[in-house]
Amino acid sequence: MPDPLGPLFDALESINGELTAFAARLARLEDARSVRDTSRQGASGGDSTGEGVRAPGAPVVWHEVKGEDREALWTEFTAWVIRMADAFELTTEQLPHACWWEHGAVVAELTALWTGWESAFGSEQDAAAGPYLWHDAWARGIERIGRSWLGECTNGYHQPKTRTVMGTNPAYRKKIIDTGPPGINPAGPAQPRSG
Repeated sequence: MPDPLGPLFDALESINGELTAFAARLARLEDARSVRDTSRQGASGGDSTGEGVRAPGAPVVWHEVKGEDREALWTEFTAWVIRMADAFELTTEQLPHACWWEHGAVVAELTALWTGWESAFGSEQDAAAGPYLWHDAWARGIERIGRSWLGECTNGYHQPKTRTVMGTNPAYRKKIIDTGPPGINPAGPAQPRSG
């Protein structure tokens, strides 16, 4: 004769299995969050604990990343850029293959795409929309890259832009600050005449 409580014990065992799986997933999510929080403190070159652990998808501010962390991160980032350039068959009109790393705007755009890719593809938290949204961002980002360096390097050689670097002239910055926003300072830029 079958045990009348058998189905109840089977249901309880199933529920216990689900609860165990939920508890394990919650622990993984909490671990990932604490690593992500730590990396937000350490992504700029270290944190108060001295550990420079960076969670995948955490923002990267290159000029703030220090020492060995910078070298390791740059190596990982470079490998990703090369892999994506090959996978998406990027032309020199889309990405200056010979010198992309010498264009600050290109590096910034690619860094944002890289951290977005890590976030979209490296986590179970947003497995549905993340990859689709990343592909949309990739298409827009590659378009911006083509515009940001204006195709000056499509011949395979780096062509530095001929422009004045604004940040190297303290007198320039002072002039702008002293003038103030438009319409505020009577000695500022001339206002258009009416009539």
